Amino acid sequence: MTSGSWFYWAILSAFFAALTAIFAKIGIQEVDSDLATLIRTAIIIVVLSAFVVWAGKWANPFALSRKTWLFLGLSGLATGGSWVCYFRALKIGDASKVAPVDKFSLVLVAIFAFTFLGERPSFREWSGIAMIAGGVLLLALKR
Repeated sequence: MTSGSWFYWAILSAFFAALTAIFAKIGIQEVDSDLATLIRTAIIIVVLSAFVVWAGKWANPFALSRKTWLFLGLSGLATGGSWVCYFRALKIGDASKVAPVDKFSLVLVAIFAFTFLGERPSFREWSGIAMIAGGVLLLALKR
């Protein structure tokens, strides 16, 4: 993979995230949001398991380091928390409002990456991040 291929995958991620919001909003209309999250998670487990095997990427997970397990575990817990909150917000709010506010995570990622990973976004990048934050506030405060 080339160093620029991250953008291709990030665009696909955004596309699928947008579909996730729309499909979830329709799907949770007649079910509790927590049960809906569980069903979605079960489907993800089956699909990703098949994909990993099909792609020949299966490896012994018990051979991974403790650090890898710790941080993948923490990431899993954070993902679960995010999904529960996201589905609850979708259940009671408009997808066109919930999804952009959820994307405030972009701002938080930049701040956390700066603080914990030593990443140093340029002035131009911080300006874009600030515009995202402003857009989220505009959406959230609009009445």
